[in-house]
Amino acid sequence: MTQPAEPKTNGAKQRQEKPHQDMISGPYLRNAWYVAAWSDGVADGQLVPRTVMDEPIVLFRKADGSVAAIADRCAHRFAPLHMGKIVNGDHIQCPYHGLEFDGTGACVRNPHGTKNIPPRARVKSYPAVEKHKAVWIWMGSAPADAEKIPDFGVLDNVPELHTTKRDSIVIKANYQLIIDNLLDLSHTSFLHEGILGNADTVESEMTVEQDGDDVVVGRHATNSAPPGMFAQFWPNHPPRVDKFTKMRWMAPSTLRLFTGICKIGAPQDTGTGYHAIHLLTPQSDRSTHYFFTAVRWGVQTSEDNLNRDLQKKVAEMRRFAFEEQDAPVIEAQQRVIETATEPLDPVVLAIDVGCVRYKRILGRMLNAEQR
Repeated sequence: MTQPAEPKTNGAKQRQEKPHQDMISGPYLRNAWYVAAWSDGVADGQLVPRTVMDEPIVLFRKADGSVAAIADRCAHRFAPLHMGKIVNGDHIQCPYHGLEFDGTGACVRNPHGTKNIPPRARVKSYPAVEKHKAVWIWMGSAPADAEKIPDFGVLDNVPELHTTKRDSIVIKANYQLIIDNLLDLSHTSFLHEGILGNADTVESEMTVEQDGDDVVVGRHATNSAPPGMFAQFWPNHPPRVDKFTKMRWMAPSTLRLFTGICKIGAPQDTGTGYHAIHLLTPQSDRSTHYFFTAVRWGVQTSEDNLNRDLQKKVAEMRRFAFEEQDAPVIEAQQRVIETATEPLDPVVLAIDVGCVRYKRILGRMLNAEQR
């Protein structure tokens, strides 16, 4: 159910709902889906190592084409299985002594002595599902329900030239710091000035809604110069436009952004922009896998050569923004938090209302799971 936006300036309420900094190094929500890789990042015959929530995992494709995920640690001497190879169709052969494991984590071959397989010769396996061009993994003990995978249908059945590269980086910071960054897009006017925002977008009308357990934060700036990335999408664009963003957080750590520009006062869907996909998976409490891509909407460029050029430019521009602008600041935040010698008590501004809301929901989910 959609709830009304919280007041933008309510000092008493903001003091009561202050984000808890101790959650930055708190527990993980395990009974949930996380992205372990893009689908095209797990090729036939390839072993893909990942660390998720401090657990080493190896991904690989089985003979039927589906993806399996098992612990990246042989049951014998704990050698990393990703250093081995795929044999007999879809078995991982340990590089150290040749034991073979299938997609359920069971040892299916012992090449030594009587060839007997001890009952304890198995490793942990994880439910894995491919959907929306990504490999999703379930880390908890509750039954994995594929219907609970967050909705990223905007990635399905779209023209190839209207999407950007399915990319990823690792940010050396807790995933909640990255969520804070994405739910408060006021920073684009400063950290990404000229690319994603500018001086005209600082003063934006802000809304916060709750849709079930999703949190949606909107920003709308009218009569602004179009930021650089959006100007490229619209040949002969008006000199002044409305710029808008609507970021949806879906627990525990995936976000979908609808953003663009349109003529001043016109309906948003008459303009142009993109859906930005942000998929965060904790590697540890101080490191995060960050998967991202974008899908253009309201495309106003018809030439393949131009769209191909824009596809490349947008991918490079977004990676630059995340890797060279966002990441250094977020990683510096992490270091400040880690080295603090006294409890940190962050000041809360009106722009933090979305962050306050999602932390409350995530905290409730974490408490419920731990109980």
